[in-house]
Amino acid sequence: MTSSKDDLRDPKFWRAVVGEFLATTLFVFIGIGSTCGWNPPYTPSMVQIALCFGLTIATMVQCFGHVSGANINPAVTCALLVTRKISFLRAFLYVIAQCIGAVAGAGLIYGVTPAGVRGGLGATSLGTGVAVEQGFAIEYLITFELVFTVFATIDPNRKDLQGSASLAIGIAVVIGHLFAIQFTGASMNSARSFGPAVIMNFWEDHWIYWAGPILGGITAGVTYEYLFSAKTTKDTISSCMLSRQDSELIEEKVSTV
Repeated sequence: MTSSKDDLRDPKFWRAVVGEFLATTLFVFIGIGSTCGWNPPYTPSMVQIALCFGLTIATMVQCFGHVSGANINPAVTCALLVTRKISFLRAFLYVIAQCIGAVAGAGLIYGVTPAGVRGGLGATSLGTGVAVEQGFAIEYLITFELVFTVFATIDPNRKDLQGSASLAIGIAVVIGHLFAIQFTGASMNSARSFGPAVIMNFWEDHWIYWAGPILGGITAGVTYEYLFSAKTTKDTISSCMLSRQDSELIEEKVSTV
């Protein structure tokens, strides 16, 4: 992991921050555009919305992966920070760029869409009868699934990976939407929820779309990195669960059996 000072001196760092802004702008613009209800009372199907979000994120990852890593999601960025893959400064500026990009994307789709078909502009909210704790659990779990997929597809130590990593990540987004649209709107991305919330001034239960995805993403990142990574050994597993001294004592006991 590079230090914050290293990041500040690297011109590619600033290009990466701008890349996160642009990728998130396009993702939110296209994604929430699929939720608009043309020719009312026409309502877009869950499949249409899920495919649009999933294919858009796959495309953005393909386009910006070499620029910034194509996080496009504070949950992914926070998971990378906690597992020490990026610096704090990079993570902080990525999240800021993602949030500004999401507001820009939501503002653009608001501006180019006729008032009669905007609807809620894709603002995420809990489904009928879904309790707050249930909504939090859904966002936590679907983001866990997404971020776990991200970590599994970028694992440099895996030798079995075939096909497109960006498409695998896109499919993970599709899965989350097909399952959870009716529960929570299937955000699994705090910036994606933040953009429409700002433009539409809709903040009901908004904290769920920060706490659920970020905690789910961090849990997924740590779980994969220390338990399921291709480089994981009994040493990394034991050091994750125990102190280093306890781990060494256990190894000594095992070796004497």
